Amino acid sequence: MVFNKYIWLLLFILNAGIPVFSQPAPAIDENIPYLITFGGNALTSWGDDDFCQIFYCIIPPTQTGPVYIRVYDPDTGGDLDELKGEFNTVVNFSIYGGKDCWSDTSAQALNKTGNYKSGYLLSSKSFGADPKYDKKWYSFGPFNPSEGKYVEKLGGRVFKIIAQGISGDDGNIYKYFLSTSPVENIAVEGGNWFTYKYHFRLSDDQKHISQIYPFVDDRTISIQVSNFDWDNDGIIRIFSVAKNGILCDVSGETNWVIREFPIVAEEKNSTIEIQFIKNQSVQVRNNNVVVIVRNQYGVSLPFYVVPIGGVPVYSPKIRMK
Repeated sequence: MVFNKYIWLLLFILNAGIPVFSQPAPAIDENIPYLITFGGNALTSWGDDDFCQIFYCIIPPTQTGPVYIRVYDPDTGGDLDELKGEFNTVVNFSIYGGKDCWSDTSAQALNKTGNYKSGYLLSSKSFGADPKYDKKWYSFGPFNPSEGKYVEKLGGRVFKIIAQGISGDDGNIYKYFLSTSPVENIAVEGGNWFTYKYHFRLSDDQKHISQIYPFVDDRTISIQVSNFDWDNDGIIRIFSVAKNGILCDVSGETNWVIREFPIVAEEKNSTIEIQFIKNQSVQVRNNNVVVIVRNQYGVSLPFYVVPIGGVPVYSPKIRMK
């Protein structure tokens, strides 16, 4: 199977006694400060093309106790959030498990027009401007791991969380953590997060370099890397075992740019690194970006916050065709 390599690697590390911990989303190593979702009445020129972000978390079979999905700063109205006039935004967070929460093709689609809310609704809450949630954690749960959909090729049970802008035009800035506790961030060993369409806020620090990690399966012979509303904030490079920082085309205001790259045999069943290097001449602040990667069939590839197989290391012995 496509993900056998990942399952084998995870079992090897666990058997070796090396602790594996889930990461927050975004992960620390991604060097991305926050996720962002705008209200449903916002302009796409602010860097959000559809006002909806879907993430999935994987609970390994070794986790039998309850889990919690925690959201940091879920309200839209504090110091972190992106204000447009006066705060008037409501964002809904909803958690899904059960049959089809991941396997329904609409759940993995890039356009939020089908049954992307597939599965069984486990919990839901809408947040407006509420100071009691500002820079605080809100915990959804507890969830029994058995409430998630078991997916063999993903190596565990899957839950889905959707952040959707209901109304207003401000930007809700937040992040997630998969925890075994409702009151603190205690990682689920062997857990992971992934998404098919990554909406995030870049750091204002021009020295920061951010990176995200799509996984390339064994059916892929080429990838299309797309980015939205880059706003002249530097350059984007692609790294892998066969690519050593190849430049990717970048988008302007409110538009998508697509660049295609071939995939060689050594890159199959491995992780690609997409690196975002900020503009060194002009400081671009509050830059929100959307990134997707498709294969040659137009099927979206998953971004894992903990890269499958580790961060790719370029090998000069592998020559691009």
